[in-house]
Order: sequence, then structure tokens, then C-alpha cells
Amino acid sequence: MKKKGIDLVVVGSVALDSVATHSGSGKDILGGSVSYACTAAAFFTRPGMVGVVGDDFPRRYVGMLRKAGVDMAGLQQVRGKTFRWAGEYEEDMNNRRTISTELNVFADFRPEVPESYRSAPFVFLANISPDLQLHVLSQMRKPRFVAADTMDLWIKTAATDLRRVISSVDMILLNDSEAKLMTGEKNPMKAAAAVLKMGPKYVVVKKGEHGAILFARNSRFIVPAYPTEDVRDPTGAGDTFAGGLMGALASRGIINADAVKASLLAGTVLASFGVESFGIDRLATIKRRDILRRMDELRRIASFPPARGIPGGAGGK
Repeated sequence: MKKKGIDLVVVGSVALDSVATHSGSGKDILGGSVSYACTAAAFFTRPGMVGVVGDDFPRRYVGMLRKAGVDMAGLQQVRGKTFRWAGEYEEDMNNRRTISTELNVFADFRPEVPESYRSAPFVFLANISPDLQLHVLSQMRKPRFVAADTMDLWIKTAATDLRRVISSVDMILLNDSEAKLMTGEKNPMKAAAAVLKMGPKYVVVKKGEHGAILFARNSRFIVPAYPTEDVRDPTGAGDTFAGGLMGALASRGIINADAVKASLLAGTVLASFGVESFGIDRLATIKRRDILRRMDELRRIASFPPARGIPGGAGGK
């Protein structure tokens, strides 16, 4: 049987994380933005990962990613140590303390997109420097839809390149504080509107445990987070969300506001599964039917009842 081509290219970091939370701890866990995003996307489409690891990268993690359905042709392995990050979360999981960051081989990462990936219709540029995101875009052949993530570091240190990225992509993902920092607007709604004026069709403002807001030219859409009771490790939740969103969108065949909204729901649900374990362990145990079941549940619990008795509502006068 002929192997299916790549639908989605994901470029970012691959890491070995050491994490401590109130639920326990783990050492050298498979992490990094591209690991989470590709694993989530693979429930809906065939993603190809572009990243770099050292010669110490455990072979079992390569096997986990392949088993999940991730194409590994774009994963570079070079001499040296894999990027490592260590952190500790407070009991409420909203704040974390970085204990150590060792970039190692990631410090010299220059993404080279395999020839077999360059015609892929969808691209997700995870959180890497804007000049590297632009380098990746220069290698792609007219993708249908490109999304990019960013962070406050690049807003402060690489604003010019970041604006070039934003003007070149279809969707930018960032959180409240990043949108405010980028635009100088104190109101998050005004900040998102200002980012839209920079060129993308869609702006997704991530709000962590409170869900996300999608901004388009003439509309807004709020998706709540799925109410997860057993949060064990929130590391990578944003990347899982983005990967699920992009994977679901790539699987739909059409790109419009309704498709993006539905894909946002898929990303939110994938993130809810991801935080229930350390690393991608929980994602490795679920099936697509579990995701669809939770998506249906989120649709039900997010629906508002008729506003009976309220002026202007159903049954009102």
C-alpha cells in the first residue's frame, strides 16, 4: 500500500523534560512543542515533524511518536545532548518555576524541511524564533493554511521579524499578556483587534484553564476549556491544543470560520486529555472516539438554556 503523504508540517522543539507537580514527578519525559503538537494532530491527519535531537535521545520515544502516526523524516539527530527543561508547578497548576533550561543541540537548530514535506497544505510554526519561522516558510510551496505560535521573549527581542511572520500567516496564537505586550493595548479585545490588523485572518487568544477566544474580521467565538478533574501535568497543553486544532482543520477539506471553530473545539479537548498525565502518556492511551465523545459532551455543557422570563429571551415579553 502506498504511504499517505504529509498533510501537516509541524516545526518546533523536541525536549526531555523533568517535571514536578502535586501529582508526582518525572525525569527525561518526552516533551517539546513539536512532540505534543504532532501527537495531538495525528488523531485527525498525518503530521510530519521538523525538529532536532541529540544522540542521547531515547529510541523508545521515536517508537512512541511513530506508533502515534507521526512521520519522522524531518527529525534531525546530531551529536550532542537533546534540549532539556526542568520545572516545578505550584499546587494550583497556574504558576510554575523553571529550574533549568539547557538548549544543547537546539541552540544551533536550523530547520530544514524535507523535500517530501514542502508541498504539504498545512503548516504549524510552533514557538521558535521568528527568523526560524520565516526560514521554514521560505521552504514551503504555497501552503493552504499556516498557523504560528509565539511568546513574550520574541515580542521583546525580535519584534520586526515577528511582525513579518504575523503578516505572512493565516492564524497567530498567543495569550492575553502577549497580545497586550505586542500592541500596547491594555484591553484584551482591543489588543486582539490590533493583531488582526497586522495581517492574519484569525487570532486565537489562549486563556489556559478558561479556554480560548477566536477573533476573525467580523466575528468572535469563545470555546471554554473542558472541565478536567484530574490535572497531573499542564506542560505542553498549549502545544497539544494547537496541534489538535491544526490536525482537525487539515482533516476537514475546507477552510472557513465554521471549520476553524469546530477545530478549536477539537484542540481544546485534546489539551484536556493531555494534562491528565505526564508528557504524552495519556494521549497514547486514547482513541479518536474518546475525543469525539468528549467534544460532544463539551458542546452540551457549553450550551445556554433558553432565556425564559428574561426580556428578549425565549418566552420573554
